[in-house]
Amino acid sequence: MNTLALIILIFFSGATLAYLSSLISNKLPGWVALLTTMTGTVLFYMSFQNEQALSFSIIGLNLEWALDNYTILFAHIIFGLGILASLYSVQYMQNKSQQGSFYANFLLSIGSMFGIIISKDFISFFIFWEIMTWSSFLIVVWNGIGFRKNGIWYMAMSAIGAYAMLTAIVLINSEIGTYSLQAFFNAVQENAIDNLMLVSILLLIGFAVKAALMPLHIWAPRAYSNTPASYTSVFSGALSKMGVFGMGLVLIRVFRFSGLQDNFDYALVSQFTSHVLAWLGGITAAIATLYALVQKDAKKLLAYSSIAQLGYIVIGLAIGTKLAVMSALFLAIMHAVFKGALFMAVGAVERQVGTTDMTKISGLIRRMPWTFFVTLVSIIALAGVPPLSGFVGKWMLYEALITNGNFFLVVVVFFSSTAAFLYSYRILFGLFLGQEEDDTAHVKEAPATMVIPMVILALFLIVTGTYPGIVFEPIAHGMEYLGFTDVTWNMTVLSNVWGDSVNLQYVSTTIGVAFMLALIFLTFKGRKGTRGVSTKDISTSGEIPLEHENLTFQLDFFKPFERAAAPLYKRSITKIYEDVANGLEALFDFTRKIYTGNGQTYAIYVVAFLVTLLIVVQNML
Repeated sequence: MNTLALIILIFFSGATLAYLSSLISNKLPGWVALLTTMTGTVLFYMSFQNEQALSFSIIGLNLEWALDNYTILFAHIIFGLGILASLYSVQYMQNKSQQGSFYANFLLSIGSMFGIIISKDFISFFIFWEIMTWSSFLIVVWNGIGFRKNGIWYMAMSAIGAYAMLTAIVLINSEIGTYSLQAFFNAVQENAIDNLMLVSILLLIGFAVKAALMPLHIWAPRAYSNTPASYTSVFSGALSKMGVFGMGLVLIRVFRFSGLQDNFDYALVSQFTSHVLAWLGGITAAIATLYALVQKDAKKLLAYSSIAQLGYIVIGLAIGTKLAVMSALFLAIMHAVFKGALFMAVGAVERQVGTTDMTKISGLIRRMPWTFFVTLVSIIALAGVPPLSGFVGKWMLYEALITNGNFFLVVVVFFSSTAAFLYSYRILFGLFLGQEEDDTAHVKEAPATMVIPMVILALFLIVTGTYPGIVFEPIAHGMEYLGFTDVTWNMTVLSNVWGDSVNLQYVSTTIGVAFMLALIFLTFKGRKGTRGVSTKDISTSGEIPLEHENLTFQLDFFKPFERAAAPLYKRSITKIYEDVANGLEALFDFTRKIYTGNGQTYAIYVVAFLVTLLIVVQNML
């Protein structure tokens, strides 16, 4: 059997087996999912370097599956996060109900994501896209909490994206008579598609929904913050990259390397669309960052942070230069790693403490040192601080924007990136660096099967910060598939000087020494009898706080910024969508009054229509 088909079969069969095994024992589905993910991952890495392709026909439709260098780049994300999240889930999901349903959809989503990236025809692509959407939707509503607010919004926005994509596919088939992606790209080169801009924009809408690009992002904060953390790492880290995957195909293979680039009108419209998308990415990054600042729940904070980080990726793809695209793909991989690690770390806190509300817990650094280490490394990478890999990606994006003359976008990205320091510190301080509380005195570190995946991701961030060539090489090969030639990582001044390894030894050593000295100082200072205090043991200006009053600093952590951005927080895109929905509901209610189901009423409508038609015809004569 073809390897690609076998991998898909393994994941879909594993999903069925995981569900059936829950009928025997609630502990079995997790191990079935782990074994399935390990088998599929090992099979992929044993064979991905060989040419893999499969063509077959079903009910007259020619379907094509194949691997290419661009596909392999995203497969690393899917399988890397998939296997680590599966291991993490075994303990995280322990003692939770309906594990059969959870793990079945978990495996379906991973298998369908792999199906999306190997699909070389629009039929397979759309089928796998819908399986991915429905399986992730069922996980979003898995616990039954907030179904209307979380699941309905996710499915409504997904439906908008799906219908846009389906319309584009129908238009493509009507123009070229086939569903083949390669035939579509060939027709683009030959200027054989009359409605190319319409098709491209419809496809971009479909992909932008999954990439949580504003104003199509409203599902993401709810979905990311309310799904189990063992899946959110995949949801935010990998599933969102399916939108990035599709946007890369359209923005680069269609917009940048279209045969219509010599056509002034097309070139003007495509450049305008790309600039609009770049600015939407910038606005997404800035506004989502501001909303992340005011979140008191760690999962909700990370949800908005994910939206902001995806905005950077969209900017790079929309700008479309070699360096911009390399920075976008580099950030896509790094986002998958550090966001996967952060959601796992917050999930570990949730499992051990019972909440992710930063106003209720603090001072976990001694109780959960490994989780603290992972969180520290991940937020350093997220904020783009050297010497970790997030710095390399952000640097390349700044450089790409400056060399391309997008100076105002540089300001927007710099603002968003700087503000990311603030919410990064908030999550670090809120969970780990605050005062220890009696309520968390019993807390212990998360189980090893949860800690190991987090630490692996954190170590990857450290290694790729010094040796980004590990990631640059597969990115370069993927960019060649998109149409770029002579792709090297000598485009950035980082590697112009140091080659394929960014030599940050002096920076790393200085930071390491400073960290160790601070650790030694605090350790010895703590042994001299530092008195532990509660959050109420502070100055209250002569006021006596009541027992129920929470005086933790987290309540008003960034109050000045909240005041400054207050007008923004009062406005919500959700309100606009709700107004539209209410208007449509009123229209449908009126329509129901017309279509009563009564035959006599319909007869009156027919007579009235005929009389009106006769009067109009008479006047025309």
